[in-house]
Amino acid sequence: MMFVLNVIACVIFAGALNTRMVDPVIPQIAIDLGVEASTAALLSTAFAFPYALIQPVLGAMADTYGKKRMMAVCLGGIVVSALVGAFTPNFAVLFASRVVSGMFAGGIFTVGMALVGDLLPVEKRQVAMGRLLFAAMLGNILGATAAGVIADLTNWRGVFLASVAIGVAGLAIMLVGLRDAVKDKPKPFRVAGQVENFRAIFGHPLAKVCFGAVFVEGACLFGLFPHMATLLYEGGETRASIAGVVLAGFGFGGVLYTFVVGLLVRHIPERRLMLSGGLLMALGLLLIALRAPWQIEFAIFMLFGFSFYLLHGPIQVYVTELAPAARGTAASMHAAFFFLGHAAGPALYTFGLERFGTTPTLMAAALIMAAVGIWCSLTLRHGKAQPRPR
Repeated sequence: MMFVLNVIACVIFAGALNTRMVDPVIPQIAIDLGVEASTAALLSTAFAFPYALIQPVLGAMADTYGKKRMMAVCLGGIVVSALVGAFTPNFAVLFASRVVSGMFAGGIFTVGMALVGDLLPVEKRQVAMGRLLFAAMLGNILGATAAGVIADLTNWRGVFLASVAIGVAGLAIMLVGLRDAVKDKPKPFRVAGQVENFRAIFGHPLAKVCFGAVFVEGACLFGLFPHMATLLYEGGETRASIAGVVLAGFGFGGVLYTFVVGLLVRHIPERRLMLSGGLLMALGLLLIALRAPWQIEFAIFMLFGFSFYLLHGPIQVYVTELAPAARGTAASMHAAFFFLGHAAGPALYTFGLERFGTTPTLMAAALIMAAVGIWCSLTLRHGKAQPRPR
């Protein structure tokens, strides 16, 4: 089983590289394709929105046609879209390629999470998902840092070509490694069956807790990220590289979590992990309001990365139990609500920062995150009755 988990992690890593790889090369793209930097920055939105909106479709297709097959198709789609991006003649084609890439990327981590739910009993899933999170976080960190290095050595098109090479390698590893270990069992596509799956998921008493909590996480925590460079600038730190280092702290905190998750799960009750995660994220938001030197804010973002997964990790396990016969659909809805929170968060922070100021806005976000941690710790319990899809 360890081998299967490692193969799934390789696929997730190959897909996660695409998430942040464009961010460091936005200026190069703008100059080369003759657009404003603000316009080129929309490539991030082009990736994120389709990622969220396509989730219900990808989850339903994974439950119907097979999770392994769905992951292979999605990674193949990323490879093709990255290849198109590498040889794009203009910005419009590049923008379209990132839209397609975001759509396909949405079917890798979430479907991989559902596949782990099929393969492992519930008591072993959180540690296993910690491995998948490590692969995703490593892909996010290296996708941003390596992209800058590759672009300096070649150009921004070289970043896309590197993504193609790694995607092809990941696809080959998957096709060989999971060929006999995981067997897909396709089912006929029935609209009525899909409706029943969604009804089973949203009819579960814990669905509103799981999906509501991850939406708030996306809005209150990740909504802050696009504003950090501005907050640093207003505090006198004008170097963009420092803003990148501060934000990278989240990734390092997430990696730290993956190394100790097994120990935490064995010795600390799940409800305390969730409560600690919510309270520590709230503490971090309050500390950001103090406007400390950037070295301290880097440490705060490491705290964010670690505490986020203390809460988010158990929620992911509960999502895999909302409707066992429709795990792909449940995992996709989890991602959809999470990334919708990502999309709403920056706008909510913009409103709060402009209308009320930095400290009141961050205090409000902290109170909400603390409330979510308490809510999850009091309500999420394994074994609650659930409707079954027909």
